[in-house]
Amino acid sequence: MSHLIALFEQHSYLILFIGIFLELMALPISGEVLMSYAGYFVFQGKMNYILALVTVLLSGGAGITVTYWIGKAGGYKLIEKYGKYIHLGPERYKKIAVWFERSGSKLLVFAYFIPGIRHFTGYISGISRMPFRKFIIPAFTGSFLWGFCFITLGKVLGPRWEAFHQAASKYFIIFIIVFVVLLAGFLAYRFYKPQIKNFFIRLVERLIQRLKTIRATEIFLIFLTVVLIGMVILMLGMGQDYLYNEFTQFNEITEYIIKSVVYMEWMNGFLVFQSSTALGAIVVFTIIRIWRTGRNRMLEYILLAVSLLGAAPFHESIMDALSYLQSIGFVGKFQSANFPDADGTILMIFYGTCVFLLVRHAKRNFIHIFVPLIGLIILIGSAIATIASTNVFPSDLVGGYVYGGVWIFFNFLLFEMLRLVLESIKLKML
Repeated sequence: MSHLIALFEQHSYLILFIGIFLELMALPISGEVLMSYAGYFVFQGKMNYILALVTVLLSGGAGITVTYWIGKAGGYKLIEKYGKYIHLGPERYKKIAVWFERSGSKLLVFAYFIPGIRHFTGYISGISRMPFRKFIIPAFTGSFLWGFCFITLGKVLGPRWEAFHQAASKYFIIFIIVFVVLLAGFLAYRFYKPQIKNFFIRLVERLIQRLKTIRATEIFLIFLTVVLIGMVILMLGMGQDYLYNEFTQFNEITEYIIKSVVYMEWMNGFLVFQSSTALGAIVVFTIIRIWRTGRNRMLEYILLAVSLLGAAPFHESIMDALSYLQSIGFVGKFQSANFPDADGTILMIFYGTCVFLLVRHAKRNFIHIFVPLIGLIILIGSAIATIASTNVFPSDLVGGYVYGGVWIFFNFLLFEMLRLVLESIKLKML
């Protein structure tokens, strides 16, 4: 691969065409790296963006078309005789063929993005006698989408190319593990759908029988406990990364992508949701909603007050704790004095608490989906607008959201437990 990359300087389009073509012939070449590097050359002005896309379209389409005709001409005997040389033995062929029969030509569009599958889709299409007119359009469509994604990625990263590859190498093993697990789960579902369905049906039936003896409030408490534990683990992990100054690559890549690609001027409108007027309006609306609901008014007003009034002291205590940990000898230096970001923490606590109280007693299902979705959009949009228009580090803002989430879920769990105790006392009195 290093030799191919070196040749890019002199024969960019030719090497790109040959590399993609040979990979789709099932040779061990990484098309993603070649296309990403081509995108980097596009950024540098050494290659033309449109010509690079056309090159991948033609080479990918040509490669998969050649394998289609090879498969159609050789038939299944080709797999029996030569399949082992390209890691496509009879057993593997049968498994992929079953998946292919179920997915049809739709698989051709997405197969390019699946390592270990894209190399064989042309062969299998030909061996299975798929009509060429049904094969050609999705094959070339997938080739274009594949090239567009990775060439554009390389072009977008531009000056952050080196930082991207350092980060990619650092998290490559984790990415591969996650990808393999997801792919294995998807393939297992495709191949063993009836068995998996029966398993989950029996599991749900047992769970329903079990839940008949547990009240809804207790189920909700279990859910809140699991979420709180997950948030605390994430909070501690981010705290450790911060103390050891491991957010540099994340900040560089995130800032570059947001400021050069994602961010648009109209997103400045999300900054309105950070104003005291907007925060005051959502709090007032929540107060009115609690009053109109008429259930546990006092308890929910106390939850609202404790969560909101305790936001600033909670943030200060976190900052003091991080400062103390550094003072007693933790390795590393602070990248920012604003971790976790105070505004991010406040924003998460205000909107998170209000959203929880607004949907807590809602009877209509669409409210349980619509209101949290709006809250999520506000938080994400505000984060992007803040990063693009200020000097706040992305890691500081994410830290603010995570630490604010720990605070509100702690309060949610505490007050739901208190609610359960009060209901028990009330029943005993009756």
